[in-house]
Amino acid sequence: MAAGGPTGERRFLDPGVLARLGTLELKARTIVEGFLTGLHRSPFKGFSVEFAEYRQYMPGDDLTTIDWKVYARSDRHYVKKYEEETNLGCHIMLDVSASMGYGSPGMTKLEYGSCLAASLAYLMNRQRDAVGLAAFDDRIVTMLPASARPGHLRGVLVTLERLRLGRQTDVSKPLHQLAESLSKRGMVVLISDLLDEPERVIRGLKHFQFRGTDVIVFQVLHIDELQFPFERATRFEDLETARHVTAVPVVVRDHYLRRMSELVDRYRRELGAVGIDYHLLDTSQPLELALLAYLSTRSRDY
Repeated sequence: MAAGGPTGERRFLDPGVLARLGTLELKARTIVEGFLTGLHRSPFKGFSVEFAEYRQYMPGDDLTTIDWKVYARSDRHYVKKYEEETNLGCHIMLDVSASMGYGSPGMTKLEYGSCLAASLAYLMNRQRDAVGLAAFDDRIVTMLPASARPGHLRGVLVTLERLRLGRQTDVSKPLHQLAESLSKRGMVVLISDLLDEPERVIRGLKHFQFRGTDVIVFQVLHIDELQFPFERATRFEDLETARHVTAVPVVVRDHYLRRMSELVDRYRRELGAVGIDYHLLDTSQPLELALLAYLSTRSRDY
């Protein structure tokens, strides 16, 4: 997707630039507006930021509802959606466990995840969807029910701004807790490093599907965790248990990378097999990749 040149709006999506922008609200607005501007200019057809007001024509639809102006722009048939078709309850789940504190100054995994959550909330609000937020470590520590009321978005952004690192990870417990509380079909977006027992995490995500809720998973990792670039003997500390070990990277690198690859591949394979959208992000990647993934799922399923 082309979202402007390197000196245009695309540069505002770079995490290094975003880290210096100030408030989370300003970051979210800058990210989403820059992303939407780039989307308008994209040479790829089939995506429209107006998709909340339209859906693709399906056999049996009234031909008089086709919007020919949209057809002229996109070369595809879209019909106007009724208001009740556009409203969707979206719940963003953000991992605030201690392991999310790893990263570079100004852009830890938690800061990246918070920025992503804020941007998604801003975009959802633009699409008139109800937005909810659940922050968790080994339990849900902050919960805002999904709402599209005026002023609710600001409450979500302020809450995200005030989040602090929590305790140890237990991703599955909060997943089951939220799944049980949802009474209407909607969408859940999970943002986490997923450094937990994958079998329990996957079971928790399947719980949403059983309840009729669609799920998008963003696994957020730092580039160090994916590439293990360390050279000298290094003291590694578990941020959640405070346990530490000193290791020579050249000795352990292959084993570590193999285990990390197995973890990522298992999430990608098993979640994909049951229709859950999975996306791996590292904290150096522009957030447009995640926003585009969300739009793709949102427009396909709704």
